[in-house]
Amino acid sequence: MERYKIEKNTVQETLIIPLYGRKLCSEKFPELFQDKTAAALLEKIDYDFFALEKKSKSLMQVFGALEVAMRQSDLQWEVQDYLKSHPEAAVINLGCGLDNTGRVCDNGYCKIYNVDLPDVIELRNRLLPAGEREKNLALDLTDFHWMEAIDADPAKGTVLFAAGVFYYFQTEALRKLFPAMAVRFPGGRLVFDGASPAAVKLMLKTWIKQAGIQDVGAYFSVRDAKAELGPWSDRFRVTARGYMLGYQKLDDPAVKPIHRLLARIADNRMKLQIVRLDFVRS
Repeated sequence: MERYKIEKNTVQETLIIPLYGRKLCSEKFPELFQDKTAAALLEKIDYDFFALEKKSKSLMQVFGALEVAMRQSDLQWEVQDYLKSHPEAAVINLGCGLDNTGRVCDNGYCKIYNVDLPDVIELRNRLLPAGEREKNLALDLTDFHWMEAIDADPAKGTVLFAAGVFYYFQTEALRKLFPAMAVRFPGGRLVFDGASPAAVKLMLKTWIKQAGIQDVGAYFSVRDAKAELGPWSDRFRVTARGYMLGYQKLDDPAVKPIHRLLARIADNRMKLQIVRLDFVRS
């Protein structure tokens, strides 16, 4: 079997951690979460997994995998919920990486779009080539022209989702992007993960250091989504839920009390949350 080599310190390397996290969570908490695609993809990748495997039994590594999996599960729930009332909707995975959520949610009628930067889509096309009613699009989300590549019928609906993506955007960029999406996709829904300023600083610590960024506060964070994002536009309604416990109870017997404690801290103190914007029809 041909394996695709991924080098250290590349954009493609950033795809490995969430993929490995979903695989680890599937192994550790099989009753709570399953992602068979993650394990299959990792078998196709030539990468030095030593550092990740060395930490795979540590408390924080396991909890980190649980975080990644719950985020994906929550976004999947939101997409499937939207498809119940809009079965032929356009399903758009923003900053898709090697995530297969669109295909997992496929009801046989929707159209699936996976959007990411060219080098990511190049790898995705090798490992996850587009299927029926699916397109992998090499586009930059900061250039709003990406929306023109989406064949979205307002009568059929559009649901967009992003996992671990908007932390890398400056707040002012999203202040323009979200209302633009609302205008382009009326009646649609956007769901994504957000976190408090302290949590975002922690998440981006290594990237910020490498990039030499001083103004960490310019990057997107959120504590009270409705209060903070609601004033951005009258074209959407804002709601949010904690993403560790807002959708599931973590009732897998393998989930330890310490994991549940960390989940409460994540949701309540660090404000890890799934934010939902429902776009109003004009």
